[in-house]
Amino acid sequence: MPSSCKDIRTGLALCLQRSPCVLVDRHTPTECMENEELRNQLPAQCLARMRSYAQCRRGVFDMRKRFRGNGPLSVGVYDEEYQRISSGDFDPIEEIAKVSKKL
Repeated sequence: MPSSCKDIRTGLALCLQRSPCVLVDRHTPTECMENEELRNQLPAQCLARMRSYAQCRRGVFDMRKRFRGNGPLSVGVYDEEYQRISSGDFDPIEEIAKVSKKL
């Protein structure tokens, strides 16, 4: 059951890597999540992913879900964008432009 939160965790990691807190201010993703001032500067999309990951983790220990488990959120499609960023082969300027377009 812990692997049921893997997709949400990956999405949260990508969102944090693309956030201005990491790209511009050069903080670590952990610092951005733990520090209250930095967390308030994160995009709403990252905050929503943080909440959904916390709910998913709580669901792992919820006895009412022990037979069904947490529902899967994806169909397991290979994400080319994730592979590009996780390998370190990306341009920070390009990522900042993507984030600013979405806002």
